[in-house]
Amino acid sequence: MVGFGIAMALILATPALAQGDKMAPIPIPAQTGAIDLGTGKLPGSTQPEAWHSQYGSVFARNVTVATLMPFLPDPAKATGTAVIVAPGGGFMTLSMENEGYDVARALAAKGVAAFVLKYRLKPTPATMPAFEQSMAAMFAPGARPPQPRSDSMTAGLAPQIADARAAFALVRRRAAEWHVDPQRIGMVGFSAGAMLTLATTLEGVDAKPAFIGTIYGPLAAMKVPADAPPIFVALAADDPFFGNGGFGLIESWRTAKRPVEFHLFEQGGHGFGMYPKTTTSTGWFDEFVRWMAMHDLLKPAPAATGAATGTETK
Repeated sequence: MVGFGIAMALILATPALAQGDKMAPIPIPAQTGAIDLGTGKLPGSTQPEAWHSQYGSVFARNVTVATLMPFLPDPAKATGTAVIVAPGGGFMTLSMENEGYDVARALAAKGVAAFVLKYRLKPTPATMPAFEQSMAAMFAPGARPPQPRSDSMTAGLAPQIADARAAFALVRRRAAEWHVDPQRIGMVGFSAGAMLTLATTLEGVDAKPAFIGTIYGPLAAMKVPADAPPIFVALAADDPFFGNGGFGLIESWRTAKRPVEFHLFEQGGHGFGMYPKTTTSTGWFDEFVRWMAMHDLLKPAPAATGAATGTETK
C-alpha cells in the first residue's frame, strides 16, 4: 500500500499545477528567531533548501533541518496558552506565510503564544524548472494513487512526527521564559499539516497536544484514544480533495465521547488559510478563537501571570 504521507504528497500538490499563478524562485528570507529543533538533517537529503513565491505568498521546499519560530504575544495580553502551527504543502513544500506566519501573528494578537513549525520535507529537484517538470509527470493521466486509508496515516512520517515532538518538548522546556502553561499547548495544522497534527496526536508519544485544530485535512474515520484532546475541524464543502469523503473523523471523535467542533463551509476550496477570500471559509479563524475561548483557553493561566517581556521574534 502507498504510505499515507507519500500519497498525500502527491494529492495535495495538485493546486500548484491547477492554477495559473506561476511559482517564482526567491532568495531564502531571513528567519530571525527560528530555533533549530535538533532532530538532525533529513537522512539521504542532498538538495539545498529553496523558497518560491506563488499566490502572493511564500513557500519553502527541500527543508532538511527542522526549526521552530516563536511569535509571542504582548505580555499584557498573554494568556499562557500556546499553539504549534503546522503549514501544509503535501510534505513537498510548506506554505510558510498563509498557513504559518500569518496564522501565528493572528494568534499572538489574541494573547496566544504561537510557534511556526518548519518540518522536514520529502526531497524535490533543486531547480524550479525540474521541480515543475517532476510535478507535471506526477500528475499525468493515471499517475495519481488512490486515496490512502486512515490506518496508514503515519506511514513514512517518522521524521515529521519527530520534528513535532521536538517542538512540543522545546516549548515545554522554555515555558517559563515564554510565559506558557505547559498543560495548555495545542497544535493546528493545514492540509498535510493537519495530517501531521493528527499523526502527532496518535503517534507523538510525549507530545500530547492539549487541543488540536485540523483545517482542510483528511476526514477519514480512525481509532480515537480515550484521552484524545478536543478537536476543531474546518473544511469547505467544495474542497476538491476532502469535500466528498464523508465525515468519519467527526464520528470517530463523537464515538469516543471526546469534544469535537466541525465547521463545513459552503465554499472556500482547498488551501484558503488566511487569504482574504469572499467566502465564509475566511471566518474559520474567528470560529477557532471562539472555540478556544469556550474551552477557557483564552483566560490567563498561572504561567502567564507576571509576564515581563514577550515579542514576536520573526
